[in-house]
Amino acid sequence: LRVKPGERIPVDGAVREGSSAVDESMLTGESLPCAKTAGDRVVGGTLNGRGSLLVEAVALGRDSALARIVRMVAEAQRSRAPVQALADRASAWFVPGVAAVATLAFAAWLMLGPEPAFARALLVAVSVLIVACPCALGLATPMSVMVGIGRGAGAGILVRSAEALQAMEQVDTVLLDKTGTLTLGRPDVTAVIAAASFGEDDVLRLAATVERASEHPLASAIVHAAEARGLKLGDAQDFASRTGHGASARVEGLGVAVGTAAFAAGSPEAFAAWQQQADALRAQGNTVVFVGIDRQPAGLLAIADPVKPSAKSALEGLRREGLRLVMLSGDHRATAEAVATRLGIREVHAGVLPGNKKDVVDALRREGRVVAMVGDGINDAPALAAAHVGIAMGTGTDVAMASASITLPGGDLSALLRARRLSRATMRNIRQNLWFAFGYNAVAVVAASGLLYPAFGVLPSPELAALAMSLSSVSVIANALRLAAVKLDD
Repeated sequence: LRVKPGERIPVDGAVREGSSAVDESMLTGESLPCAKTAGDRVVGGTLNGRGSLLVEAVALGRDSALARIVRMVAEAQRSRAPVQALADRASAWFVPGVAAVATLAFAAWLMLGPEPAFARALLVAVSVLIVACPCALGLATPMSVMVGIGRGAGAGILVRSAEALQAMEQVDTVLLDKTGTLTLGRPDVTAVIAAASFGEDDVLRLAATVERASEHPLASAIVHAAEARGLKLGDAQDFASRTGHGASARVEGLGVAVGTAAFAAGSPEAFAAWQQQADALRAQGNTVVFVGIDRQPAGLLAIADPVKPSAKSALEGLRREGLRLVMLSGDHRATAEAVATRLGIREVHAGVLPGNKKDVVDALRREGRVVAMVGDGINDAPALAAAHVGIAMGTGTDVAMASASITLPGGDLSALLRARRLSRATMRNIRQNLWFAFGYNAVAVVAASGLLYPAFGVLPSPELAALAMSLSSVSVIANALRLAAVKLDD
């Protein structure tokens, strides 16, 4: 379908032709338009800029991103925060307590009150029962949760449960996956170094032929680099992939392996002569991928993944909040530390296999840390599920988003800081509501029971008690609605 300048994109799709800038603020909360060219994904409901796009539809109706967001927000708004248990426990004692106070007030006024004693005693008992209606107590938490989650959705933060919203305030350690989370996740090949018996194009072509069957982000970079050079890729046979190590296949009768040094040539020592070049490339922030042919070193590829523009400022904001930042990466330590140094992250776990990310989360939890894990890939899913708060980049895989309790649709790390501020504002609002509800009921019951009558001669009527009860609920709702305008950005 053709999307003309100024039109809203009607479906989720992929751009096939054209280029434009698309306003995705309804999805990400960011006002700056995003550049879209052939191969990029677009979301239904976003606004096309001045360019014309030919878009292939990939998701319609209930399968669209907007429909999934609506369902996620609705489910979250119906969920219960753990702090609600406090109100539930109070309510369990509240009703019999109020009934007891009303009975005692009735008896006291009947025996000690002025005439007509029975009529006054009855009015007091009814007033106590009316004014102490626990409406404000029941509304205190769910109203704040509902408004807070709605505010988050408008700011590019999708919260799947009230429990996650509460836990985010208590987080003291944030684990960040590197590729696709701190970086753009669209790596490019920056250098090709070949052995004397091979040409650069030969090494790149054979590696790309193998990686064409892989879904790894680095594989896509290798294939794109080969296509950019106009290299003709062959057919790969007996393709095999080993997570965290690499991929191999037979190409043109040769056994080609692409990945770690040990995987590519059977032993890391086989690439010993290449180590100095590899270390120099890693120090520049490149990931180094080794290529072996028939178990012999054939070359290496340097791949760099640019850091997200919002990453550094977002991480500085999190550090100001007093959070401990830890980076996880499957890359070589030199590559991971080059990116960490650029972003000011001091604690780095490099060379971490997919299954070990969850082990890092478990170890921190055993230390008593409240952990948030931020990731975007299938390999991050176990760690996202194991953390107190799993935060998925909306630009990542569906498995990651299904495992996470918070999703950042635009993949912008500044939304991570907004999520933290949203959690603190929501929990502060809930506590205000609960204190008001408890305080109001304590004062109202005292006034309605007639304890102020000897000093002031004031005896509230049931009508006045009903008005006071209604105003207490309105006050709680009004306080919760303030969250709709809470400031989340600097």
